[in-house]
Amino acid sequence: MGIIDRLGTLLKSNINDLISRAEDPEKVLTQLITDMRGQLAKAKQEVAGAIADEKKLRAQVEKAKQESDDWQQRAMVAVQQERDDLAKQALMRHNEHLQAAQALHETWMRQKAETETLKASLRTLNDKIEEAKRKKNLLVARQKRAEAQQRIQETISSMGDTSAFDHFERMAAKIEEVERKQLAAAELNEELTGDSLEAEFAQLEHDGTADQQLLELKRQMGLLGSGKEDEPLNLRMVKR
Repeated sequence: MGIIDRLGTLLKSNINDLISRAEDPEKVLTQLITDMRGQLAKAKQEVAGAIADEKKLRAQVEKAKQESDDWQQRAMVAVQQERDDLAKQALMRHNEHLQAAQALHETWMRQKAETETLKASLRTLNDKIEEAKRKKNLLVARQKRAEAQQRIQETISSMGDTSAFDHFERMAAKIEEVERKQLAAAELNEELTGDSLEAEFAQLEHDGTADQQLLELKRQMGLLGSGKEDEPLNLRMVKR
């Protein structure tokens, strides 16, 4: 199992464990991100180790090639010195190092490809963790909104019994009834207070004043003469 696969399995295990506890969603999300970052740090260390191994293999390849070239140069020197025996031995060493260099090169190329894959997977995982961090606040807000809606719904459900509202309406009706009785008592008290005869004359005088004003207005407008026949009947009765 590769480094990233092991990391994914571990993260899934942690997520399932946190969810099974039914803890506070915000705490769960925060803990998940903390665990992800911790495992990501470990994965980075392992990928860094893989990169170091790849660099070591590359150095071995270069060393093997260099040794192969050196033995080839020695073979050439032996030929120049007419030492064919030494030249053959040098060429044998040249071939050995050349074969080793080729084998190491193939191993290095495979290690390099795997390392690049690990680095790409690590970048993808890091991007996902950063995305999870950005989404955390949104998820927490959605969770709180859902909880608030649930509480409201529970409150509405608990108020399904209309007895409280019926009682409220009955109290309002009683208050209105008391107010009406108070107004009626006030009107009756006003009617029974004072001299009724005096009140009637006061009303006549008020009406007479209004009649006089209307008559004067008509005279000013030239609609009436100046005779007594134009005076209202009640004013003539008062003058008599």
